[in-house]
Amino acid sequence: MHTDTGEIGYGEAPPTGAITGDTTGAIIGAITDHIRKALVGRDIDDFEDLTTALDGAVVKNSSAKAAVDMALWDLYGQKYQIPVYKLLGGARKKIITDITISVNSPEEMARDAVNAIKRGYDTLKVKVGVDPTLDVARLKAIRDAVGSAPRIRIDANQAWAPKEAVRLLNEMQESGLAIELVEQPVKAHDLEGLTYVTERSYVPVLADESVFSAEDALKIVEMRAADLINIKLMKCGGLTSALKIAALAEISGMECMIGCMLEAKVSVNAAVHLACAKKVITRVDLDGPVLCSEDPIDGGAVFNEKEITVSDAPGLGIKGIRGLTYLDV
Repeated sequence: MHTDTGEIGYGEAPPTGAITGDTTGAIIGAITDHIRKALVGRDIDDFEDLTTALDGAVVKNSSAKAAVDMALWDLYGQKYQIPVYKLLGGARKKIITDITISVNSPEEMARDAVNAIKRGYDTLKVKVGVDPTLDVARLKAIRDAVGSAPRIRIDANQAWAPKEAVRLLNEMQESGLAIELVEQPVKAHDLEGLTYVTERSYVPVLADESVFSAEDALKIVEMRAADLINIKLMKCGGLTSALKIAALAEISGMECMIGCMLEAKVSVNAAVHLACAKKVITRVDLDGPVLCSEDPIDGGAVFNEKEITVSDAPGLGIKGIRGLTYLDV
């Protein structure tokens, strides 16, 4: 996002059609055909009006909105020469992320877990749910391989029915697997099922795909349908909406995780600023950049395996993107 005074605000949106419904074409179309018309020619100081106009420019399209919203925050911080995390609260400068262990055979997952521990990670996010009959065996292989010290949290990606989830989760705990939390054990729309699991599971429940907005978070809180809420900028539409979810959770005494999709450094960097700003975000799942084969981004947060350090440069701290090309739209 370019200004007439020479500043550039950076944002990013990955196409995650299976989760958000946002494809590459849809993201580009939403920005060029709708969002751009609502913002061009306006002043960055009209910040609340800008974010309101952004949200109202097009229905849904949360990833496109997230990209533009973080660019607006970037420009706002640049204008007043302050990093965004300090604008939002400035709770800390460093956070610790987990790393994802993908679903494979128990033996391969155990090897991947050992490798992650050797790299310095102390929290593993293990994908489960592809074959529920193997899930306990997979987790037992990992726990046996890494010992009792590392934290293990699991992500079921909506795979289980409510009663099945309770049976599996309680079996895991009774087997001594010491699971820290389970992410989205049942279908996103099934809040009654999510409540059923939360009330009966020995493992704390994190709502992920069930929460796309502050309104969704309010339903979770009112129903006590989960123990924690996962904030993802691509689901909720950016930092502005994420702040509302974090505030609601804090008021309700509910902790949050900050997560990401298959995102690179620009958008994950914005999530880092939010995580460093707010103490209600107590768990971090921002391993996207360390999974990338290359990093063309200059500036921003420093990703050193599990340790992420936010930049004190103005705005979001991105200085440039090597090899960036522009669409003719």
